[in-house]
Amino acid sequence: MPSPQHDSLPIEDYALIGNTITGALVGKNGSIDWFCAPRVDSAACFAALLGDHDNGHWQIAPVGFAWTVRRQYRGDTLILETEFTTPKGQARLTDFMVMNGHDSEEHCHIVRIVEGLRGAIDMEMRLVIRFYYGSMIPWVRRVGDARLAVAGPDSLHLTATVPVHGHDQTTRAQFTLTAGQREIFQIGYQPTHHTVYTPPEPLAALAHTETWWRAWAAQGRYEGPWRDAVMRSLLTLKALTCRSTGAIAAALTTSLPEQLSGTRNWDYRYCWLRDATFTLWSMLTTGYTTEAIAWREWLMRAVAGNPADLQIVYGVAGERWIGEREIPWLRGYEGASPVRVGNAAADQFQIDVYGELMDSLHLARSAGLHPEPHIWDIQRAVMTFLEANWHLPDDGIWEVRGGRQHFTHSKVMAWVAFDRAIRDATRYGLAAPVTRWQEIRDAIHADVCAHGFNAAKNRFTQSYGGETLDASLLMMALVGFLPATDPRIIGTVRAIEAELMDDGLVLRYRPQESHDGLSGTEGVFLPCSFWLVDNLVLQGQRAKAERLFARLVGLCNDVGLLSEEYDPAARRLVGNFPQAFTHVALVNSAHNLAGDGPAVHRAHDHPTTTPAPGDRGVSAKSGCGPHTRT
Repeated sequence: MPSPQHDSLPIEDYALIGNTITGALVGKNGSIDWFCAPRVDSAACFAALLGDHDNGHWQIAPVGFAWTVRRQYRGDTLILETEFTTPKGQARLTDFMVMNGHDSEEHCHIVRIVEGLRGAIDMEMRLVIRFYYGSMIPWVRRVGDARLAVAGPDSLHLTATVPVHGHDQTTRAQFTLTAGQREIFQIGYQPTHHTVYTPPEPLAALAHTETWWRAWAAQGRYEGPWRDAVMRSLLTLKALTCRSTGAIAAALTTSLPEQLSGTRNWDYRYCWLRDATFTLWSMLTTGYTTEAIAWREWLMRAVAGNPADLQIVYGVAGERWIGEREIPWLRGYEGASPVRVGNAAADQFQIDVYGELMDSLHLARSAGLHPEPHIWDIQRAVMTFLEANWHLPDDGIWEVRGGRQHFTHSKVMAWVAFDRAIRDATRYGLAAPVTRWQEIRDAIHADVCAHGFNAAKNRFTQSYGGETLDASLLMMALVGFLPATDPRIIGTVRAIEAELMDDGLVLRYRPQESHDGLSGTEGVFLPCSFWLVDNLVLQGQRAKAERLFARLVGLCNDVGLLSEEYDPAARRLVGNFPQAFTHVALVNSAHNLAGDGPAVHRAHDHPTTTPAPGDRGVSAKSGCGPHTRT
């Protein structure tokens, strides 16, 4: 077990607590090493995750090193229970963020309750507060029974049932915990201009928080063989939701590396439009219509405006300026630098985002979540822009920094945009130039098949005229561009299995072949591996799909969480954590295996097989060879 004065833990040794405003990561050693307040994208006041313990952490653990740990969430909640066992006894640490009226976008509370289970254990509490990503040492003073830490606009209030003292810019407490004894610590964040602090009653807050999470989880409809993994994924997605806006952050963290000690370190505390359709599917198929509506409404607020200004990523309130910068005083997770805040992907031109937008709104309408009438006006404006620009090179789904190309996936998603717009216009009687859109849709389809397909190798390629593979090609069948049983899709999937996998899991692409403008490499990309599961389901290879799905679920850490990627050589999770896109993919693949997921629905209700009701026999002569679409 790492010492109390640790530098870092493996990513999989962390667990998430949250309150649908922000969250924190708690290590197996009882240390909270990452906490941003008041929002998920605010500056961190505990940043040891990306530096060392002097950059901010809050640890409660047995004194010394001779102890073992076991942890779990309390049922279907985000209440974390960590049990420490030493030669002298056993204690349980219960961590949670309060879910009640005390919390708002300007306030949040973390409660930590430690209880003696047997014997007597010497315990220690160490608190190091460093605002603004570990750089600002606060002024700490006693205010009544609390310790108040202030720096600029931020303040944290510590209350404890044991005496605490300050030493060497650290707040400490030591106490012996006997069986049946309980001690409580809590920290509350609020802006410094709020001069009155009223902490919640901790045991009442615990009861309320447990009731809240259990009631939310009880709304879920999935009861299949992977119920625990699916529900933990849904709870994680809910924790990454911004309660007031409906947005879902891609992850809780920034700069957890895609390659250990590497430079591919990005800030994922924002909202990517390309997650929209998959997120809606995961919510709608599991009974969370309220969250689906809130996400759709956030989406429409974020994209409103000039279609030429559409971004791939926004802040959790729809902010457009999330400029990327480096934090040089943090050494990075296990030395992976630089640490980045903000994300330059917001400035990229990515054609696939238009397809994601139109596809998500098409799904919402199909599910009965009809938007306000003016939304179609926004969609019409988006389509007018896409008409004039779909043929341009772009930066692609993976946000490469090696120059724009004609990425096959981007063109496929442009096709999706026109296809969904046509379907909505004809099905719901919406005013639109359907005939012109049909012509463009068919032209894109033919263009992709002519330039994105390598006939000599019988596979689609990452970009036009190339030979390189890309896991985004797995999306072609999942969005209905061609059936999964089309020989070209089968050839592409087989090529990916043969050439783009590491230890049985899927890479996004091979950086050394793709000239992505970045140094180093990365691990296997877990969402892409779930996409392979979905393709195998559609191709009738169910046993193979189930084996791969079980392998992926087996990569979850001890409390059911996954990051963005996995390093097969090091056998460790890598990338930002926990990753919403990965957990969305898990939920959808579980439903696809059960026969009611998005890939299965599209296979039965898409023009690649039969015309959709209300499409009145729309023609789609792509000139692209046999693909069964009528």
